[in-house]
Amino acid sequence: MRIISGKYGRRRFDVPTHIKARPTTDFARENLFNVLENLIDFEGIEALDLFAGTGAISFELLSRECARVVCVEIYPTQYNFIRKVQQLLGDHNLTPIKGDVFKFLQNCRQQFDLIFADPPYDLPKLATLPHEVLSCNLLKPGGIFVLEHSKNNDFSSHPLFDQHRSYGSVNFSIFRQPDTAEPAV
Repeated sequence: MRIISGKYGRRRFDVPTHIKARPTTDFARENLFNVLENLIDFEGIEALDLFAGTGAISFELLSRECARVVCVEIYPTQYNFIRKVQQLLGDHNLTPIKGDVFKFLQNCRQQFDLIFADPPYDLPKLATLPHEVLSCNLLKPGGIFVLEHSKNNDFSSHPLFDQHRSYGSVNFSIFRQPDTAEPAV
């Protein structure tokens, strides 16, 4: 895993071989962050990384000066890898949570400026994930939700859908919460 940019840019970490994740490619991650840099100022924001996998997105966010990043990962191998990289970086602005994303969504009471989700592409609830995330009041007014998915999904009819980006086999749908206090879902 390579951190692309920011204070940890160009740092590399060896991912365990028996990991159960499909990490977002460096190419797709770099292009996504180029898009996001035009939508949000990372410095000082609070972000949530769902289905964190190797933590590549979380560490990219920390590297770009996010004030706080919470990442949720259920699998022990990935969770332990995230903790190991956090210790190597010495960054205390990351809060890794070992647990089920859907239970986390039901119980979380804080809000975030940016939420990223990279679920397994064959996740049975993937089609309902935008509604589940955006209806929980976890996204601050004006906040952004990014969902990584396969080309087989189309979220353009969702009321908060903003744009779609495709990089090879990796697709991102970007949703924006209105600048009002009430969720529009």
